[in-house]
Amino acid sequence: MRTSTTGPKRRRWPTVLLAVVAIVSTGGLALLVAAGGPGVGHFRTPEDRRAYEDAYAEALGRLPEPTATHDVETSFGTVRAYAWVHAEQPDATPVVLLPGRSAAAPMWGDNLPDLVEHRTVYAFDTLGDTGLSEQAVPLRDMGDSARWVDEAMAGLDLDRVHLVGHSQGGGLAAAVAVRHPDRLASLTLLEPVMTLGMMPLSVILTTIPVSLPFFPDSWRESALNRIGGVSDDEVDPDDPLARMIAVGSKSYSSSGLPSPSVLSGADLRGLAMPVYVAIASDSSLAGGEAAAEQAKLIPDAQVKIWPDTTHSLPMQVAPALDAELETFWSAQD
Repeated sequence: MRTSTTGPKRRRWPTVLLAVVAIVSTGGLALLVAAGGPGVGHFRTPEDRRAYEDAYAEALGRLPEPTATHDVETSFGTVRAYAWVHAEQPDATPVVLLPGRSAAAPMWGDNLPDLVEHRTVYAFDTLGDTGLSEQAVPLRDMGDSARWVDEAMAGLDLDRVHLVGHSQGGGLAAAVAVRHPDRLASLTLLEPVMTLGMMPLSVILTTIPVSLPFFPDSWRESALNRIGGVSDDEVDPDDPLARMIAVGSKSYSSSGLPSPSVLSGADLRGLAMPVYVAIASDSSLAGGEAAAEQAKLIPDAQVKIWPDTTHSLPMQVAPALDAELETFWSAQD
């Protein structure tokens, strides 16, 4: 516990790193251009799995206690899903949350206290990425990724949902909306990477040098902090979410996980459900103003560039964002 009141306030590791930590730890540029491939995500050793589960449990402990924990069978493996059931609002359409890369359900710790006040919420761990989902069959492309999400929702008897994704989870949510739209009351994209445009070249170039295994962890972390727009002394490496991500990025192999693909104009114009798009004003990994303009091709889109935010947007402006999303969802219920 830190008691000093001098110097800059140390913040939790920004979620801007969630989109790039896996890129850095698994080979830099190659991951950005990969469309998926053979292989099943797995922990490298039993010891790695135990270390990750310990870190995961600590990070999960920051969240409100789930009403139920589900392991849902799909064609590609078992999906871990947590439910926070709001019994007093049975008619409110539930929300399904898809996390960013290497983040899993614990990334929503700042948002869930607000979200669960109004409706039932489900949070999935991504199949083929770190978390407690168990992949059994390779994912060939984003079509397979979208399919497991749809099958998981069907397995939970979720016929109509507000689907939300951040970062790579935003790209996954968009893929579900394009391929399986009938289940979606709305779509929410929070800084979706490689969905409305490519990741900025500056980010790609920064990740390449530190992707080499002989670079010290301190160099790697400093580079990631620069991408996040924060200084090293502003970041708290002891935060449970930061520790979970760091352990997972080193101990889990997810090289076969398909990367999102940029939606075509036809895809965007074909989205019939209401869509909320949040873009960061600074250090956006979604494409910034150009991505916001592209999102306006969606017929029923509410697009906002949030001031003074980075890719960490859901965490940085949690109360204001959560309130705005609840207003958006309520209009669709």
